[in-house]
Amino acid sequence: MINILVIDDDSYICNLLVNYLEKNGYQTQYSLTGNKGIKLIEKKKFDLVLSDFRLPDGDGMEILKKIKELKPDLPVIIMTAYADVRMAVKLIKSGAFDYVTKPIQPEEILNLINKATPNYPKKETRNFTGKDFVVGKSKGIQAVMQHVKVVAPTDITVLIEGETGAGKEYIAKAIHYASKRKKKPFIAVDCGAIPKELANSELFGHIKGAFTGAINDKVGFFEQAKGGTLFLDEIGNLPYENQIKLLRALQERVISRVGDNKDIKVDVRLIVATNADLIKQLENNEFREDLFHRINGFKIEIPALRERGEDILEFVDFFINKANESFQKNVVGLDDVVRKLFLEYDWPGNIRELQNIINRAVLLSGNQFIRPEVLPQEITQLSGEQESGIPEIAGSMSDLKEATEVTEKEVIANALIKANYNKSKAAKMLNIDRKTLYNKIKQYEIEILK
Repeated sequence: MINILVIDDDSYICNLLVNYLEKNGYQTQYSLTGNKGIKLIEKKKFDLVLSDFRLPDGDGMEILKKIKELKPDLPVIIMTAYADVRMAVKLIKSGAFDYVTKPIQPEEILNLINKATPNYPKKETRNFTGKDFVVGKSKGIQAVMQHVKVVAPTDITVLIEGETGAGKEYIAKAIHYASKRKKKPFIAVDCGAIPKELANSELFGHIKGAFTGAINDKVGFFEQAKGGTLFLDEIGNLPYENQIKLLRALQERVISRVGDNKDIKVDVRLIVATNADLIKQLENNEFREDLFHRINGFKIEIPALRERGEDILEFVDFFINKANESFQKNVVGLDDVVRKLFLEYDWPGNIRELQNIINRAVLLSGNQFIRPEVLPQEITQLSGEQESGIPEIAGSMSDLKEATEVTEKEVIANALIKANYNKSKAAKMLNIDRKTLYNKIKQYEIEILK
């Protein structure tokens, strides 16, 4: 069994991670300080370390350096709410296996653990089935699924176009699991999240000594997807200079790791996705024309949620059931006013926005049915419901001290969302200290991990 050490000064995050990882078959222990974590590493054998970047007795860079001095081969994943490109590059060059930004996404953590411990047998994170997502019955999405059925058995490169949050990765998975490669890996990569300086290393790997901090050979995403499917999301964000090597990989079916001239044959089916106008990027010389024609083997356009009105309530039921399971709630559905608002709202964030709003509403609901009081203002203001008796959302308050006990939970949840779950920032917005915020999060059992 893989043994993982979590180092974070937030006991709430530690407990969430420990519980989640143990449910997924990992042996997990945590430390609230960097020094205690180092002492544990000296005494016990760990296969991986998850460490917060900001700790009371040092930052993540110092902890990383100490761990690498003790155990050079021990993979370390840094968790931070303050990530930027320069820091990411510095972490990787200092020996971190990878980094992840908060709020933490469970599947992202599991995928990184699988990447960092390739020689261990591991539990599947999730098998993709029809129960994992709602397809819908609208004409537009049914046409998409027909295209999926036609293209899946082939090895044609697929270009999926659609707005942010429309479900591009779901369609990519549907293609993969309906193909002859379904028993091989499906590797999803967000091109927009890869720092320019690390793009070639992430995609194609590197050899030991290729650059400062490259203390071990690294297998890139192409090799990880061997025999399976590589999904490159937001391909339009891939830096222009990195597009050249990707083109070669697609044309010649070979790659080379950074720092190595040896060619490695790759057998990978490529699916790419974008929410950008690639034609406009071609005109502005931001995207290579030869690469565009190579990836545009078969185009699938996903309709926005606002064009799938008849599917909205089906998604609502699906997400309510998932949220009930996560938050131990018993919400049954929407009341009549909310149902009308949902069908009238434009959903600029598409399915992802709908899921986030349902999660928040289920968490805040004290009734069997979701009511307008637990919805964000952008929805309740849609049809003048505010003027017709719906109370103003308490989360619009800027000072927690002005809120009553009844509305505290909602104010805190709103502040965390607005601060992207940066608790220091949220505490400032609420005019309280971090310790008080932690206590309130525990008191109201506000879920951060998911």
